[in-house]
Parts: sequence; C-alpha cells; structure tokens
Amino acid sequence: MNPLEMFQDLVEQVPAFLQPLIVALAGAVPFIEGEGAVTIGILGGMHPLLAATAATLGSFTCVFIAVQLSSRARTAIISQRSRRRELALSGGGTGQALPNTADLAADPQPKLSARQAARRAKFHRSFARYGVPGVSLLGPLLLPPIFTATMLAALGIPKQRILLWQAAGIVLWVAVSAVVFGLVVSTVH
Repeated sequence: MNPLEMFQDLVEQVPAFLQPLIVALAGAVPFIEGEGAVTIGILGGMHPLLAATAATLGSFTCVFIAVQLSSRARTAIISQRSRRRELALSGGGTGQALPNTADLAADPQPKLSARQAARRAKFHRSFARYGVPGVSLLGPLLLPPIFTATMLAALGIPKQRILLWQAAGIVLWVAVSAVVFGLVVSTVH
C-alpha cells in the first residue's frame, strides 16, 4: 500500500474531528504535499474547504520547520568557517606557519548522487530565471516546496521572504487542487 492510499484509508476510518489532523500530516509529507493531501481529504469525504485548510497548514508547517533548520545550519556553518579562517590567519597562537589562504577559501562540496546533482542544477536554473517568487509559486511544477524552501534558505535568502512566497505558493496550489478535485468528486457523485 502506498502512502496516498494509506492516508486516504485512514481519513475514511477515523472520526470526523480527527480527519483534518490526518490530512495535515499527509500535507507535511514530501511528495504528497498540500496538493496530494487535499485530494486525500476530499476523497475521504471531507468538505473541500476544510481539507484545503488542513492540507495547507500541514504543508506550510513542514516548510516552516525546514526553513528554520536550514537557516540555522547555514548560520552555524558560516560562523564556524569564519572562526576557522580568523584562527588560521592569526596563526592560531601556536607560532605555526600560516596556511595557504586559497585552502581557506575553498568550499568543499559534499559528493552528490546523479539525482541530487540534477535536482540542484534544476533548482539553480529555475532560481536564476524566476527568483524567489517564481520558484515558490511554480512550486510543484519544479520541485517540491520543502526542497525549494530548504535550498533558498541555504542560499541565504531571508526567512521571512521565503516563508511569504512559499505560503503564497502552497495556498495557490492547494486551492487549485481543492477546486479541481472538489468539482470532480461532486460531478461523479
């Protein structure tokens, strides 16, 4: 059973007051995101507006946490590099020879799989072309919002700007999904 089916079955089996929680949890799962979660809620029998609200909250909560953690990690890495650079340039107080400054400027990149490298390249092309608003609003067409938000934070984009545009993108795509699937379900029934 795939995660979509699992969440849909769960929504159908739990009491109505717990259904929004299940949809919100589904919205927080990468690749299900808000668009999949709203569909799960609607197909599980929830009102489209309630399903959309829960899916949006779940998806945005996940993005919010990812942006906070990524921003903190970036700040810590930059601070650590700065301290190392200062220590190395001052000789570390040990009377040792100064290291080659070219070595200090080098930014070792972790080894990436071909898939990771392709995703990173796709993000950088999209970011160069569309900027923060574009990659956030085009969200699911490019990369899942959690990956986009994390990469934007790693680039040093201010958290508030990322969160504003990610919220707009999530609301937009969840609303579109809710309208489309709400109409499909009402037409079929």
